[in-house]
Amino acid sequence: MSDVLDLVCELIRRRSVTPDDAGCQALLAARLQRAGFRIEHLRHGDVDNLWAVHGDGGPTLVFLGHTDVVPSGPEASWHSPPFEPVVRLCDLPDRENRNATIHGRTLRLYGRGAADMKGSVAAMAVALEAFVATHPRHAGRVALLLTSDEEGPTNLDGVRKVAEGFRARGEQIDWCVVGEPSAKERLGDLIRVGRRGSLSGALTVRGVQGHVAYPEKALNPIHAFAPALAELAAERWDEGNADFPPTSFQVSNLNAGTGANNVIPGELTALINFRYCTASRADDLRTRTEAILCRHGLDFVLDWNLSGEPFLTPPDGRLRKVVVDVCRELCGVEPAQSTGGGTSDGRFIAPLGAEVVELGPVNASIHKVDECVDVAELERLPDLYRAICERLLTG
Repeated sequence: MSDVLDLVCELIRRRSVTPDDAGCQALLAARLQRAGFRIEHLRHGDVDNLWAVHGDGGPTLVFLGHTDVVPSGPEASWHSPPFEPVVRLCDLPDRENRNATIHGRTLRLYGRGAADMKGSVAAMAVALEAFVATHPRHAGRVALLLTSDEEGPTNLDGVRKVAEGFRARGEQIDWCVVGEPSAKERLGDLIRVGRRGSLSGALTVRGVQGHVAYPEKALNPIHAFAPALAELAAERWDEGNADFPPTSFQVSNLNAGTGANNVIPGELTALINFRYCTASRADDLRTRTEAILCRHGLDFVLDWNLSGEPFLTPPDGRLRKVVVDVCRELCGVEPAQSTGGGTSDGRFIAPLGAEVVELGPVNASIHKVDECVDVAELERLPDLYRAICERLLTG
């Protein structure tokens, strides 16, 4: 077993379902401390966060990851136990034969977190150990930031909280590589250079409960909300731009009724979400939404939650250029440079003034039964991370 494969297997065996770190960060901290890193444990509430840094002054390069995983679901649905790592030789479709190791077959590591993202975390740690061993007097600082609250519903005590503390104490971050699984079919074929913002709302529309036979004595909030919903769904919020698609509006949940078919409900609740680009601002989306609801004469309450602003690392950013070059040279592909997908913890680091790029393994199996990562690509990942360190922090 290679060093990175051995380490990721140790991490997978730890049942670190959000927000339980299950000892992952202690294992990694001990390794990095032996390598000369200064270790800081930043626990907030039930969440463990690890800050490990090497070097002094100058620019700072941070590798960002998470040790928590989503639940496995029914373990009987897995071909092997989700928290017991297993390497199996697998057949590949013809389009994937370029990754094959043995006549159209490849070794894959199975286990919860193999791709999202214990594989990347292990690769980061191995790369950092090798980098500081070879370049003990490198320029600036190199660091690893980990949390056990990336997969949770609120992310209140993870990187969001750590970033608040960094801002208060003047912690400077220049470049941040996020290990989220970014690739589509093979390592390096896609990197994320930005993300859309996410603005959610919990809406309550109030009506008047009554008997369905006497609608004149009631006010049906479903009927009242329907025209407003149609307008919200049809609204063109912006046109997007060269880096992002247009902002999208979605209703993710809609509830009303008492359970009886002869009762007009007294209220309706809905969960809404905007995934918005840099062509819009959260305040404007709030204002326009509430104006539509008011225009339809609704009696409503709308509680907003902004979970992250959009961010973009510009094409001329040094980190973006370095990552593209590394993928091109070490993976033999020209990486697509995307701002798609959901959100990542990079949204909390970008406002500190950092360039942020996401680079990790293939994401086809994340959050699924039989989550896996290609072993050959996993073993190549530390080389990519180390090369990024060398190009940014050595002469």
